[in-house]
Amino acid sequence: MPRTLLVLGSFVADVAFRATHLPSWGETLMGTSFALGPGGKGSNQAVAAARSARREGPHALIVQFVSRLADDPFGQLARDLWAADAIDASLVTTSTTTPTGAAAILIDQVRGENAIIVVPGACFTLTPEDLEPATQAIQSAAVFLTQLELPLDTVHRGLTMARAAGVPTILNPAPAPATPLPADLIALADYFIPNETEAALLTGLPVDTVEQATAAAEAVRTAGARNVILTLGARGALVLTRDAAPVLIPAFNAGPVLETTGAGDAFCGAFATALAEGQPLLDCVRFGCATAGISVTRPGTAPSMPTRPEIDALLRA
Repeated sequence: MPRTLLVLGSFVADVAFRATHLPSWGETLMGTSFALGPGGKGSNQAVAAARSARREGPHALIVQFVSRLADDPFGQLARDLWAADAIDASLVTTSTTTPTGAAAILIDQVRGENAIIVVPGACFTLTPEDLEPATQAIQSAAVFLTQLELPLDTVHRGLTMARAAGVPTILNPAPAPATPLPADLIALADYFIPNETEAALLTGLPVDTVEQATAAAEAVRTAGARNVILTLGARGALVLTRDAAPVLIPAFNAGPVLETTGAGDAFCGAFATALAEGQPLLDCVRFGCATAGISVTRPGTAPSMPTRPEIDALLRA
C-alpha cells in the first residue's frame, strides 16, 4: 500500500498582479498582467509533494491535506486543483461562516521579486479540536508537514499528535512570525525549514552571508529544532544537524528566473516527499533545491510546481 504524506495547512486564492516595479505607498501603477489561481502555503506544498511523488512502485506516496474551505468559487478552485493532482482532501472541512481566503501578490516582472498580503479566511477558523477526525491519518503518516498560515494552537496540536506517534515532523515557519515562536513549538519540529527572512526574524541575527546564516541556524537548533534547513534562495540551502558540520547544498539553475513566488513551498513539499521515501537527509535537500530551481522558471505558485520526471531529469543533469 502507498504511504501517506500528511500536510496540515492553508488554501487561499492567489490574485497576482505583474508590473515593471513594485509600487511605493501612495503610488498607482499600470500593471502588465493579472492572474487568478490557487495558492496558500499548505496547498502549494501539498501540490509540490504530490507532483514530486512516485505514483507507483515500492516508494509510491499519497498526499493527504487537512484544512478548511468555504463553499464558494475560491473553495471550488481548491477542490478542482486537488482532484487534478490526486491529493486526498477527504479531511478538508467546510466553513459556513467565513469565506475562503485570498492573497494579493504584487510581482516585479523585471527582478522576479514579490510582495504578498494574505487574508487566510476559512482555513484560519480551523481549531485544535477540529483535528480530532484526522487523528488516525496523522498517526499513520510517513511524514507530517505544516506551516504558519493557521492558528498557532492548531499547528501546535498537529505537531504534538504527530510527534507522539513517532511521525517525522516538518515545520516551515512561514509566513514570517511577527513575534517570537514559542520554544515548545520549535522543539516539536524534527526538520525546521525557514528562509533568510524568517531566520532573521526568529533569531534577531543577520543572514547576509553563509557564515551569518550558519549562526542563525545554530540559534534555531539551540532553541529546540532537531535539524535546521535554512533556504538561501539562489545560494541553495544550509543544512545543520546535531551530529555533523553544516553543509551548504547549492541551488540548481534550471533556466532564467521568472518568479520566485512559491519557491519555498516547492522546496518544502519536495523535501517532504523525499523524506517520506526514505532518502538520506542531504539527498532530500538536493531534491528540494532541484524542485525549487524549476519552479522559479515558471509563473504562479501551484501551477509552477514541477513533476517527478522533470525533477529527476534536472538531478541527473
